[in-house]
Amino acid sequence: MKKIINRTDDVLTEMLDGLTYAHDELVARVNETGIITRVQHEAGKVGLVSGGGSGHEPAHAGFVGKGMLNAAVCGEVFTSPTPDQILEAIKLADQGSGVFLIIKNYSGDVMNFEMAKDLAEMEGIAVESVIVDDDIAVEDSTYTAGRRGVAGTVLVHKILGAAADQGRTLADIKQLAEALVPRVKTLGVALSGATVPGVGHPGFVLEEDEIEFGVGIHGEPGYERTKLQTSRMLAKEIVGKLKKEVQWTAGDHVALLVNGLGATPLMEQYIFMNDVKALMAEEGLIVAFKKVGNVMTAIDMAGLSLTLLSLTDDWLDLLHYPVQTIAW
Repeated sequence: MKKIINRTDDVLTEMLDGLTYAHDELVARVNETGIITRVQHEAGKVGLVSGGGSGHEPAHAGFVGKGMLNAAVCGEVFTSPTPDQILEAIKLADQGSGVFLIIKNYSGDVMNFEMAKDLAEMEGIAVESVIVDDDIAVEDSTYTAGRRGVAGTVLVHKILGAAADQGRTLADIKQLAEALVPRVKTLGVALSGATVPGVGHPGFVLEEDEIEFGVGIHGEPGYERTKLQTSRMLAKEIVGKLKKEVQWTAGDHVALLVNGLGATPLMEQYIFMNDVKALMAEEGLIVAFKKVGNVMTAIDMAGLSLTLLSLTDDWLDLLHYPVQTIAW
């Protein structure tokens, strides 16, 4: 294992200290916790909180700031944050109009965020939540009952964050979230496994000529291991699976997100996006919003994912809404 670290036990705290030092105009760390919060909150607006295990940077701390999250709770690598830290983040995010939680569908995250929600409500804070389950690869997997939450979660941050910044109520944001999440779909492919610093070896091993479709962001099994393919063939497989799920028709407006999993160069992500572009044209879809880059990684996993959001209402305006964050 080759990593630019000091002690494996210090990875999380030193990463968060470095992140907040580099971006101290935007975010701060709550001492001796995994909580990253905005430097400046706005009174009277709904606060947004998300989080999960670390190792997925820039998610979620990179999306804390005006127009997106009020706070992110960072657990140890691939480990859910504790309810007490989530509760503290809720308290920091509450600006008098309640707090909305964006939770990825992993058993630990769901349990701990919902426990913190109950504790916050006992202290008089109004809290609502949504569980993001955008990964169409498998129905049940390691750490998950139902579908996993992956890169599409960041589009949920973006749209709900814009709505909160516009001054919408907690009930409005809950309604928007319930309409939004079922329309966010993601599928990925891995070229290599991820190495957790404290473990020292990849969570799974693919041969030099192997890839695996549908691997999760913690290295959970996918749905097919096969031989290495061209970018065009990868795009055709992934878009084909998304089509079966979404059942779009020509003329539909969509948003696309190509997300790198940590060790895939932007060069390759752009090549893949170019192949997706051709397939979208063949399908007659109108791509109204597109983004390429690492937004939810899996440490040093090589691979990428494609998220497709079927647009409706004013969602495109919310995607384009200006933000001040580290990573958007």
